[in-house]
Amino acid sequence: MLAYLIRRLFAAAVMLVVIVMVVFSIFFLIPKWAGVDIATSFVGKQADPAAVKAVGEKLGLNDPIFAQVWEFFRGIFVGRTYSAGGDVTDCAAPCFGYSFRSEQAIWPVLTDRFPVTLGLALGAAVLWLIFGLAAGVLSALKRGTLWDRGAMIVALAGVSLPIYFTGLLSLAVFSYGLGWLDAQYVPMEESFTGWLGGMILPWITLAFLYAAMYARITRATMMEILGEDYIRTARAKGLKEGVVIRKHAMRSTMTPILTMLGMDLGALIGGAILTETTFSLPGLGQAVLNAIKNQDLPVILGVTLITSLAVLLANLVVDVLYAVIDPRVRLT
Repeated sequence: MLAYLIRRLFAAAVMLVVIVMVVFSIFFLIPKWAGVDIATSFVGKQADPAAVKAVGEKLGLNDPIFAQVWEFFRGIFVGRTYSAGGDVTDCAAPCFGYSFRSEQAIWPVLTDRFPVTLGLALGAAVLWLIFGLAAGVLSALKRGTLWDRGAMIVALAGVSLPIYFTGLLSLAVFSYGLGWLDAQYVPMEESFTGWLGGMILPWITLAFLYAAMYARITRATMMEILGEDYIRTARAKGLKEGVVIRKHAMRSTMTPILTMLGMDLGALIGGAILTETTFSLPGLGQAVLNAIKNQDLPVILGVTLITSLAVLLANLVVDVLYAVIDPRVRLT
């Protein structure tokens, strides 16, 4: 198990380096090839040419791309100093860049908004796993019944309806109409009950979409597994149906579910833009949206890298869980 974990950690580290190089090139090399002056996009098209030149020197945009990537890597671990003449700006480690739009380092912006997005993603994940798996397993066991048809209709609606529709509908009904839930976000450090009340609707809205997808996948996988020979053998040996489902069928069903969970949770930690915009949550999704409006490339780059890291870590955890569920995976 230890050797398997070391191999996965090494592979994740190599992949992270590749991702940083690719993402950095997309943001800073490809625009240059397309004839876009990145320094001009930072300071505005109406800016003084001298100011544009100073920003280019300060960001090192005129250096070779490999030098820029190295400075970016180095800044993450030891910090970085942006200087042009007498203008010096320090960016302490971990330095994920510096926004000349807001005139602040990117890392504090990310760490300030990350807890909001993390709380949204984890809370919704708990809900969609519980209800999605339960609905999928029951539908597979009661195939063709009224429950199965009703659950799949609801799942189809959940997959089809966009978040901005279900989110606005839930706000109109439960917050503005009935007044049961507060739509105002409250930081957890100010009031835990206020934070919980403000997160219930976003959790339910986001979980409704994902629970529907997980229910459909669970149902299809469970029905396929229930027809396998080893399930029939377990039943022929006289095992109780609950034991067959819990210890044999569910164990195999969890493999595709874990794959989906790793990808979905990692992507959501990078920012659920539609959900955060609908409920006015100050998370990474809102930060990306504001950065796109302001053409603030360093913020977009920072969030992209955080998203990539979250996906890598989530998949690393999934790989470990694979090895726990199926010991044969450790030999790969």
